[in-house]
Amino acid sequence: MADEVKKEAPANFKVTIDNITVEVAPGTSILTAARQIGGDVTPPAMCFYSKLKGSGGKCRTCLVEVAAGSTADPRPMPKLVASCRTNVMDGMIVKNITSERVQEARAGVVEFLLINHPLDCPICDQAGECHLQDLSYEHGKEGTRYEFKRRTFEKEDIGPYIQLHMTRCILCYRCTYVADQITDNRVHGILDRGDHAEISTYISKAIDNDFSGNMIDVCPVGALTDKTFRFKNRVWFTKPVDAHRDCDKCCGKVTLWQRGDDVLRVTSRKDEWGEVQSYDSKPGWICNTCRFDKKHAKDWVIEGPTTINRHSVISQGHYLGLQKPKETIAEVMGGREPKLLMDIHGISDVNKVELSELPGPATSKTFTPAPKGE
Repeated sequence: MADEVKKEAPANFKVTIDNITVEVAPGTSILTAARQIGGDVTPPAMCFYSKLKGSGGKCRTCLVEVAAGSTADPRPMPKLVASCRTNVMDGMIVKNITSERVQEARAGVVEFLLINHPLDCPICDQAGECHLQDLSYEHGKEGTRYEFKRRTFEKEDIGPYIQLHMTRCILCYRCTYVADQITDNRVHGILDRGDHAEISTYISKAIDNDFSGNMIDVCPVGALTDKTFRFKNRVWFTKPVDAHRDCDKCCGKVTLWQRGDDVLRVTSRKDEWGEVQSYDSKPGWICNTCRFDKKHAKDWVIEGPTTINRHSVISQGHYLGLQKPKETIAEVMGGREPKLLMDIHGISDVNKVELSELPGPATSKTFTPAPKGE
């Protein structure tokens, strides 16, 4: 009997990024290799999502300079390349934050992304966890040269739980990849081309599958928002905790965003790159039942505080030891409970409303004035 021929695994490649050398497997992209190093060495990414096949190559924020192609061919690449779509070679030398060309190009990309993106961060539910906010502060410029009218779109409900703000969309395509790869069918996509391109649904179609809520998690800006959480609170006033439950549809591992004892929203758990965490080598997507229907702490097994980057604005609401924040509303309102809200949208009057019980956004139509004398 002939001896079986054993195939040896190919040797790892050595790549140097910003003067730091790391070994990676052949076929690894520059961006993935940089993520193994971490920190500022890692280029930002607005469209690449490692859990979604085919993503990347659209936003151009991850551009890097290749100073040496490989040991065999040390010539530099003449143009900046997208690190998410360029694989490493043995002996490759890459410059990210150490390259002035990259810094200048990245500032130009940020300026381009903000040409049509409205600066409505004060009223956007994505504020505080928006990747575009972080990108503009870290790599953008103070002003803009754009003097023309921005393109605008009407808000659109693309399902019972999701509202689309196409005006904020940067066309990263993540939501379409999610619908293609983890749901039964996709009923939305990119319409038109160029400056007229937009995301929308087919005529008379609504997104109502069991995993549609994951499109909210992958959106890097505030284009897709959770209608059950809209205008209820700011993320830096909430307390994120890890929790789980037995679910026959998904992994059941989530992050609960609480204000006191109220569960205001439920999201999938995310890693340091803002992507959904993996469990047993599978992405931890969650179903709509866990996301939208389980809004009580009693429905979950609380594991503990979620790990939050200390530089994030959310960390100020991440109370150590799960200490409950001191509420000052009662002092201002003459002893009234914090759950009593003042309706500033219409007539200023106190309304008894449980935020976690609201099926949709908190607006003046939701509130009912309190009876006189209370």
